[in-house]
This record gives sequence, C-alpha cells and structure tokens, in this order.
Amino acid sequence: MPKSVSPRLAFVDLETTGGTATTDRITEVGIIEVDEDGQVRQWSSLVNPEMPIPPFIQSLTGISNQMVADAPTFAELADDIHARLADRIFIAHNARFDHGFLKNEFRRTGHEFRPPVLCTVRLSRKLFPGFARHNLDSIVERHRLEVTQRHRALGDAQLIWQFWQKLPESHAPEAIEEAVSRLLTRPTLPSRLDALQMDSVPSSHGVYLFYGENDLPLYIGKANNLRRRILSHFSTDHALPKELAISQQVERIDWLHASGELGALLREAALVKKLKPAHNVKLRANEEICSWRLIERNGSLRLALANTNDLFFGHDPALYGLYTSKRKATDAMKSIADAHKLCHVTLGLEKPRGGKACFASQVKKCLGVCAGREPVEEHNARVREALDGLRLQPWPYAGPVGISEGDNLHVVDGWAYLGTVHIQDDPAILTRRGQQPFDRDVYQLLNKKLAGLGNRVRMLVP
Repeated sequence: MPKSVSPRLAFVDLETTGGTATTDRITEVGIIEVDEDGQVRQWSSLVNPEMPIPPFIQSLTGISNQMVADAPTFAELADDIHARLADRIFIAHNARFDHGFLKNEFRRTGHEFRPPVLCTVRLSRKLFPGFARHNLDSIVERHRLEVTQRHRALGDAQLIWQFWQKLPESHAPEAIEEAVSRLLTRPTLPSRLDALQMDSVPSSHGVYLFYGENDLPLYIGKANNLRRRILSHFSTDHALPKELAISQQVERIDWLHASGELGALLREAALVKKLKPAHNVKLRANEEICSWRLIERNGSLRLALANTNDLFFGHDPALYGLYTSKRKATDAMKSIADAHKLCHVTLGLEKPRGGKACFASQVKKCLGVCAGREPVEEHNARVREALDGLRLQPWPYAGPVGISEGDNLHVVDGWAYLGTVHIQDDPAILTRRGQQPFDRDVYQLLNKKLAGLGNRVRMLVP
C-alpha cells in the first residue's frame, strides 16, 4: 500500500443501543490502529451506555445489560479513545453511523473530533462497481474474510481491516490511492447515495427530492443554491434526529431547476402535497382547511363554517382565520369570544337555551346581548373588532394571474398555484384546468408579496 494512502489509520466499529446518535448510546468500541511503519494495535472495551439495551439489540450483538453494568462509561474512556484516534484517518463501514455516534459522545465530554473520514461502503462501491451489494456480510463473502465475532465491535473492525488488506490483490496501488483520495476530499455523503449524483447538481434555485428504499419519497426542500443546500444535509453534526434519519435512509436524490426563490417555494409546496414525503411536516394537504364566514341574520352577526369545497372560499371578503379542523376552529373562536365577552349563542357557537339568555351572561362573561342588556349594534361592532386581525385576504384579481420570474411565468388563481410555464409559452394550458381549491401555503407565500411585485403580475385570460 502506498505510504501516501495510509499514513496513520484507525479502523473503527461500534455497537450501540439503537440507530439515533443523539438519543442512543455506545455499548462497545473496537479500534485497530495501523501506523506508518506497519505496526498494528488492537483495542476494545465494553461501554456502560447509562441506559437499558433493547432486547432486540441484545440478541443481535450478544451484549446484555448485565455485561455493561460494571463497564466504564464513555466519559471515563473518552481521553483514551480520543488519543487512539488522534491524527488518523477514521475508517469504518457506513462511516457516518460510527462517526456520528463518536462525535456526539465526544461533544458531551468536551472533546473536539474532526478526523478525515473514509467509508468502506463507498470505497467498495468505487473499486468494485460491478457488484450490487456492499454491506459487510456481502464483502465478507466476496473477499473470503475470516469472521471472528460478527456484530461485536472488535470483530467487525477486524473485518474492515482485512478488507483493506485485500485491496492490493485486485487493484494497483495507484488506483487505490486515487479512490481513497477522492473519497477523502468529497463531502461525507450517505453510504447508500451514489456520489456521482452530486457532480451534476447545479448551484442554482430549485427544489430537491430525497428518495429512500423502494424509491419512496423521504423529504422535499427548496434551495437558493441546490448543491450547497443538499450538501448541508450531509455535513451536519446531526444535532437533530430527523437529519440523521434522513441521511441514513436516502438512496437517491433528484432536483428541479427554478428561476428564483418564489418558483422554488411554490414548487416545493405543490410537490409535498402530491408526494407526501415521510419527513415533511410543515407543508400539508388542504383537505380539512376551514374558515369562519361572518353573516348577518335578523340584524345580528353570526358565524358559519366554510371549507375549501366552498366555491367562494378564498374570494369572499367575510372569511376569518384558517384552521385544519372544525374542532380547532370552534375552540379558537370560543377562546376569542370569551376574551372579548362576546355571546356564544348569538354568534352561533352554541345552541340557544329555549329563548333564555346564555349561561355566560349570568356570570358576566357575556355583556348580555342575548338578554337585551347590550344593543345588537354594539355587539356587532365588538365582533368585527375582535375578528379584524383574522380576516382572510380575498383573491385581489378577477381571475388568474401570471407572476414573472426570470424566464418563467408562475400561474396562480384564487390562491391556488396552477403551475409554471416559460414566459414565451401560452399559459392557457394551465388556466384551462378551471378553478382549483384554495391552497393555504400559496396564500401564506403570496398574501404579503403580491402588492410589492408591481408589473411582474399580469392578468391572464382563463
């Protein structure tokens, strides 16, 4: 092996209580240190995780709660482990997992840990592209490695070390050195993700999509710089379990170019609703979106629920608030009524009590419009004042509009995004679809922006 490839190496494997570095803990560490002169030292230790080991993990690794009860904690081993790994290339199979756990453990003990990281899954993919599988069991079978203790830290670290030693049998030293150098200089990507995909990701506005096993969508995001944003997912210290979960599951990425930030935001919202990726929680479907409509009946203002099935939803100037269920809408409006001493019965939030005054008026929580103590006109005025901040802005145009951005035209009608066309194309292909349901996310994106877009907005013939 060329000296420039392996100055000082550390082959590392961990056993843990689970798969999340921020909440699970290490139960065993195995390290094989290889020096420049070829000297090899092996070391391992059980670690008290200071939490129970799940039964499934106990059966997989053979490490029980009793075995680690008297073992040192990671804090007690931290100085020794840190010294063993210092100034070495950190080599592990699916290295993001082991590196992520150690980084989190060292953070807890106040140690800085930023080694160059080499993943042998990725190295195997690069040097043996003709094989479909590169997990440790497949590599053991393919290269006839000698198994001592599978799913134990030192035993698995020995397998990685054996794989490294086997490489010169099938590849020239220069090829190995080139592969290792390229992997060490690349951002650390998930082992299942083909690094070549990143080479073609542009540094422009757009939407990116992460797919997992069986091509199921995991996450959709927008970016002003696609390449930088995607890489940021994989260079994080995994402070959030969600980031770690995504990086461990992603197998394929895709992206769509956008002409600017607005286009990226609109496409992100539309794609999340269409594909429903597992890790998107903020942009949700609109099926249950509802609002309160203020109507006048016999001189009194009352409330009636309206939802997105209503033809005039998003156009009516008498709509107030956006809620994801009837229950949430009712609870919120009752709280507003109580805060302003409005009558639940008069507003239609409660059924009348056979012509009697509402109960709240008897305990002074209603000023008595239902009992004739407050004029209807005054109650109406207080209702309008209480709801003023909740008023839903009606669609300010007579029909669909096009919003220009770069070479594109974003078509919106009634707070619904219809799609994007090239600015020289006919947008009628989108407007012929007819009125689409009100979209809460489009409303929130554009409500405050439309007034400032000026001549970028133009009316379209539906």
